[in-house]
Amino acid sequence: MGVYTASAFLFSHGGVNILYRNEKPVKKDKTIINEMVRFREVRLVGADGYQYGIVSSRDAQKIAQNEGLDLVCVAVTAKPPVCKLMDYSKYRYEQQRKAREAKKHQKTVELKEIRMTAVIDTHDYQTKLKNGQKFLVKGNKLKVSIRLPYRFVPALVKQGRELLQTFAKECEEIGDVESRIKHEGRYISMVLGPKKS
Repeated sequence: MGVYTASAFLFSHGGVNILYRNEKPVKKDKTIINEMVRFREVRLVGADGYQYGIVSSRDAQKIAQNEGLDLVCVAVTAKPPVCKLMDYSKYRYEQQRKAREAKKHQKTVELKEIRMTAVIDTHDYQTKLKNGQKFLVKGNKLKVSIRLPYRFVPALVKQGRELLQTFAKECEEIGDVESRIKHEGRYISMVLGPKKS
């Protein structure tokens, strides 16, 4: 029986009370701002681009306080480091929004796989072919594999290769062969990619 609080659980395990903190890890922001700016001198740039020139960190912090802005170090490795006056919370919000937008527009290509046997029923083959074509139309890569039995004969390998060639031919309008037919152990496979426009 445990005691529950908003941020922690206390529960017993084998006669020992264990405290489990139910908190999200906080991502640490490593940007040097305001009082953390402790360089002897910095090159200070105003919020509107005005060049203050090289000033001491203390003077830069006073200027930031007078203007009601944050002092943010934007180039630590420069000689002297470059600091800019800005509303840091607004700046971070804009950066996060841009990152989310960029992520939204990124297209991720997944590798889907279809497995068959060298001896496959026509209906099953048509179903697998339709699914494979759907994956290619959606812009995914497609790995088509033929699984051979433990004791296979060369005729079965030949039949599996022919099946993959037929599959590729039936997808040639929407997909290109990206990696040729390979025979590794009990598997014969190839990779198709969406047709490049």
